Amino acid sequence: MKATPYNRRQFLTNSAKASAAIVLSSTVLPVLANFSASAPPTIGYTQQALPYGYSDLQAAIDAQTMEIHFTKHAAGYAKNLSEAIVTEKVNPLTTSLEQLLGNIGAYSPKMRNNAGGHYNHEFFWQSLTPNNSPLSAGKLLAAINQQFGSMAAFQTQFSDAAKSRFGSGWAWLVLTNKQQLAIGSTSNQDNPLMPLADCKGTPLLGLDVWEHAYYLRYQNKRADYITNFWKIVNWPMVEQRYLAAMR
Repeated sequence: MKATPYNRRQFLTNSAKASAAIVLSSTVLPVLANFSASAPPTIGYTQQALPYGYSDLQAAIDAQTMEIHFTKHAAGYAKNLSEAIVTEKVNPLTTSLEQLLGNIGAYSPKMRNNAGGHYNHEFFWQSLTPNNSPLSAGKLLAAINQQFGSMAAFQTQFSDAAKSRFGSGWAWLVLTNKQQLAIGSTSNQDNPLMPLADCKGTPLLGLDVWEHAYYLRYQNKRADYITNFWKIVNWPMVEQRYLAAMR
């Protein structure tokens, strides 16, 4: 049946609205979710827009590193993950990324590397902010003081875990299944949600210590990068994750 001018206009209008909705859901909404006071944003299978500009984290990370890290490395993990879930028949509507990571031993090395890489980077971007302020009160600070003695002692232990991770990997603060805070690290793109990881628990804070995360500015001085990391930690986000995990 031949479309009438009205039907054609209606189709174009509806298509434009649908396209706008897709763009909004994949960019604006995830950014706004980072500022939710009720719960931390979820991490899905697709790469989301950064909640800040490439140059906004200059206190610790230069703009060129941020742009390359986000548009090349992180984007590559997201792309490869999208291919892996098709090949290995994972339905993202019925299996969350966290569930997939919790059963990662059932999948290929490609799935492990890219699911981990995508999750870790999305988690990392949410953990950073240009508006850093000290964690001065609240349940998370009380738990840190109880578990590690002080915030300074916690930061030293976390920094040591990041410095001592041989080769590429991540340092983590997690909540264990015993509801206790713990610090550890994982190799490559493993993370604490994976049963086979060196550090297990619910991730609260993570630091990327792959060389591509810092080498342009710091060269071989990983310790300087780790020191400056504390200037951009998004403590409200870490607190949200802690409170959500304790429920």
